[in-house]
Amino acid sequence: MPRPTNIPNRKSPIPPKLASQQKRVAPLIQQGLAFHQAGKFSQAQELYERALAIQKYHFDALQLLGALFIQTQQFTKAIEFLTLASKTNPNHAACFYNCGVAFQELRRLDEAVASYDNAIRINAHYVEAHFNRGNALKELKRLDEALGSYDTAISIQPDNAEAYSNRGIVLQELKRFDEALISYDKAIRLKPDYAPAFYNRGNALKELKRLDEALQSYDKSIRLKPDYAVAYYNLGVALQELKRLNEALISYDKAISLKPDYAEGYSNRGNALKELKLLDDALVSYDKAISIQSDFAEAYYNRGVTLIELKRLDEAVVSFDKAIGIKPHFAEAYSNRGQALQELKRLDEALVSYDTAISIKPDYAEAYSNRGVALQELRALDEAVANYHKAICIEPNYAEANFNLSLCNLLRGNFKDGWQGYEWRWKNENIIKTSGVRNFLHPLWLGVEPLKDKTILLYAEQGLGDTIQFCRYVSYVAQLGAKVIVEVQRPLLRLLKNLEGASQVIAMGDQHPEFDFQCPLLSLPLAFKTELSSIPLASEHISSDIDHVTKWQDKLGKKAKLRVGVVWSGSTGHKNDHNRSLTLSKLLPHLPCDVEYVCLQKEIRDIDKELLKKHSEIQYFGEELVDFLDTAALCQLMDVVISVDTSVAHLSGTLGKPTWILLPFCPDWRWLLNKDESPWYPSVKLYRQEKINDWTGILEKIKNDLKQLIK
Repeated sequence: MPRPTNIPNRKSPIPPKLASQQKRVAPLIQQGLAFHQAGKFSQAQELYERALAIQKYHFDALQLLGALFIQTQQFTKAIEFLTLASKTNPNHAACFYNCGVAFQELRRLDEAVASYDNAIRINAHYVEAHFNRGNALKELKRLDEALGSYDTAISIQPDNAEAYSNRGIVLQELKRFDEALISYDKAIRLKPDYAPAFYNRGNALKELKRLDEALQSYDKSIRLKPDYAVAYYNLGVALQELKRLNEALISYDKAISLKPDYAEGYSNRGNALKELKLLDDALVSYDKAISIQSDFAEAYYNRGVTLIELKRLDEAVVSFDKAIGIKPHFAEAYSNRGQALQELKRLDEALVSYDTAISIKPDYAEAYSNRGVALQELRALDEAVANYHKAICIEPNYAEANFNLSLCNLLRGNFKDGWQGYEWRWKNENIIKTSGVRNFLHPLWLGVEPLKDKTILLYAEQGLGDTIQFCRYVSYVAQLGAKVIVEVQRPLLRLLKNLEGASQVIAMGDQHPEFDFQCPLLSLPLAFKTELSSIPLASEHISSDIDHVTKWQDKLGKKAKLRVGVVWSGSTGHKNDHNRSLTLSKLLPHLPCDVEYVCLQKEIRDIDKELLKKHSEIQYFGEELVDFLDTAALCQLMDVVISVDTSVAHLSGTLGKPTWILLPFCPDWRWLLNKDESPWYPSVKLYRQEKINDWTGILEKIKNDLKQLIK
């Protein structure tokens, strides 16, 4: 990207009004440019726009905004501002060049070429414009013209390796392969670590059927650029012919176009698509592989793994059974079959599958860990722990097994080992994919370093309910003499803005003030060595807003009977949602009459929407619940809140409201086992499934207890 042009000098006298405008605009441009160059695009944009509000057609503001919009991939806006800029100053080559870049990104290639032509008209030696013009012409298949553009770029800048490499691509498309090789070799001599030139050289060699040399070129390009997907893509073709299929993992689209009946290509293409989360497309590839080679066990296996991710669990079991029928000693198929059965709550069958996998592969750490999870769901916790330990003994750094062990310890009330092991979450790929890892340069505080006169950032890391639950530790940190900054999810910002102990509460995505230490909220129990007997009180750190309570009181009207808040389902993105959520149809038969019901959920699933409309006895406010400050006010107005394990349950419990929480047979670790009360929330009553997937017993208890309140 060309550097922004300096503000042009003017020799003629400047009218007073214009001079005044320029005097006001100049510092805005200067400040905006500083932000721009520092990568602070939103601040730069604001200053440029302020400049334009003063002087509508200020060239520098227009062209800098255009450049900024290119950098932030807002290409249509970029064209709008760069076009205005070029009308203001039609002799500014970089302005036309940047407009060409934006057109090219939008695939408006003819317009891109025209813009590059304008840049070249103003500056015939504008090498970047010649080079990009060649790229656009190449994509338009105007190959001879593209070749001319690259030749001109090289004549201006003889050491332009990229131009030589792209010139080779054009020669290759013109079937002039030997000339293409010469061009690639020139690029490599100029830039020995130039991965694209090695990759393109491999393509030309492949076309010339010099496959061993092609393989060497692909290997070299990948060594230089390990994540070079397109090089793996073509390397896969060569490796496929050499039967080195494990190395040929990336996209097989080109390979399949060259050899449509290659079953391994379709199967491995499916793997790549699965990793890219294009799961339906992956199934198509696996099915194609199986139609070509009906006894392809690996394709059936990979198809089963994909079906698990799609939650098509019965089909997944069938696919694994097919793989095992073809390949009886397929340990991985048995283990993943166990996972599908486990999610179907066919836990005894899942254990048999895991046992078979382990009998085939005694050092199968993943099967032991998964077996532990199944046993934990059966509440056979001692056996689950033994299996986790076995997995860890085989593979000490197995993050998922270590993390699973921590959850089991926490569920058992063994907080000492549980909190310590819970730190393995930062190495657990499944959690990292959903929660992410914050790579702070500041040191992590886990209760060791003194915090007096220090500033610490405490930040949310998981769900909204987790944030509500663990904000209780903020005041404890403040009592150590620290200035505490708390970062929370935006829907919680207004609710937590006056959080006890917090000097400042900010939303995720906001700029951080300076701080000395950082700690995720769910690591605070470890920092404070929390035991069951030392859990901080929940009802002191969050309160509802009186104005919001009044607003919602007016909306609800005068209370004439028992007022009950209900939450029957949570976020579909929650990994355990299929265990914790209900449908409205299952809940309704167990709600006594003569009660005023208020739905505390903002979002209603499609399966429940029509039924909810038919039941006017349940008030639903939907989008009127702006954030959790509104939800807190509604909770405050309830006589009792009935909820599955969701953030609303945590909120209601934190507010000290009578809260009845419906729990699956094996609940989340924080609810422990075998008790009706919660050490985290004194006002909470826990209703537990007595059998797996049996909500009827719980709902009948809820119904009877509500009837007692009505009396």
